[in-house]
Amino acid sequence: MLRSSRTVFVALLVALVLGGLVWALLPAPVLVDLVAARRAQMQVTVSAEGITRVRDTWLVTAPVTGQARRSPVHVGDAVSAGETIVAAIEPAEPPFLDARDRRLAEAAVVEAEAAVRLAEAGLSRAETELTHLEAELDRARALSDRGTLAQAMLEDAVQAALSARAARDVAQSDLDMRRATLARMEAQLEGPETRGLDEPASCCVKIAAPRTGVVLDLVDESARLVKAGETLLTIGDPQDLEIYVDLLSNDAIGVVPGTRARIERWGGDTVLDAEVRQVEPSAFTRVSALGIDEQRVPVVLDILSPAAVRAGLGDRYRVYVTLVTWEGEDVLQVPQSALFRSAGEWALFVEENGRAAQRSVEVGRMSGDWAEIVLGVEEGARVIAYPASSIENGTRIEMRETGAEAF
Repeated sequence: MLRSSRTVFVALLVALVLGGLVWALLPAPVLVDLVAARRAQMQVTVSAEGITRVRDTWLVTAPVTGQARRSPVHVGDAVSAGETIVAAIEPAEPPFLDARDRRLAEAAVVEAEAAVRLAEAGLSRAETELTHLEAELDRARALSDRGTLAQAMLEDAVQAALSARAARDVAQSDLDMRRATLARMEAQLEGPETRGLDEPASCCVKIAAPRTGVVLDLVDESARLVKAGETLLTIGDPQDLEIYVDLLSNDAIGVVPGTRARIERWGGDTVLDAEVRQVEPSAFTRVSALGIDEQRVPVVLDILSPAAVRAGLGDRYRVYVTLVTWEGEDVLQVPQSALFRSAGEWALFVEENGRAAQRSVEVGRMSGDWAEIVLGVEEGARVIAYPASSIENGTRIEMRETGAEAF
């Protein structure tokens, strides 16, 4: 009896030792982060930096070439359409003459003065000739009335008087032309130095504000020479803002007019609502900071939030735009960190009875940290986030104490 009890005790001790050795040789469970597949609202978004700008801006340009006076308005001043004078332009001063040009101009004046005197002498001669022939005509008519002068001689006297009158008119016109030439030559001698400092400037062209708003930009406040068509200032309403964003062409595919957007990181405490108004049909090339050519698509958004909510937001401010291209209310989803590629398909590990079980899944849309699962996993299944390379199908796993159950 004693011998039998001792045999049983030895057998149990050997079994316990062997079991301990087997347990010691088994691999330890791999610590993992487990996340439950959930059903929740999901949004697919595109994010980019944008810039605010006034929707309608008016450029005030110079209608004529001339000397613009110092600006009567400043950046930030309110202006009224048709009332506030925003610019005034005087006739431009003639250029300075160097020594050579001045001598040529003075010589031209002397020449023009001589031509005037010559034309005056010609006019005096023509008037004297006309007076003589008109007196001859009067005597010829008197003789013709008494019948002592032939009709042909009277007609010759009339013709001579008419020719003399025409010659007088020609001489008068020549004198007028010479005097005009003299005035033109004298004008060439005028320059900035010929006008006194206290002499008033000529009448100017005054430009009124084309619309009511605020002066957004002033090219130059000082007086200066401007050309016709040159921009003087910009007017707009800083409360009427829109947002300009350029998206990568592949991100812009799902963005259409009416797409909702959120405006964040604009400097205020609230998130502003916006809506896409226009997606331009043509992209442009822009070189990124890494030197890569990117195709960008311009997108324009309207800000829906009232002006009182976005107080302080002005023209050319930088903002962060998030566009919602798709959303669903009840979408089965898992963390993107749980997904990996296996045999050309998406797969993940599911926890089953303390072991990792690999599942092939069909993935739908992805947004942020989450991915939509169309097929392969049920709601509530716990999947392994960030699976290590040591995890295989059937590997013993154990959740970390700081696991991602509430991921």
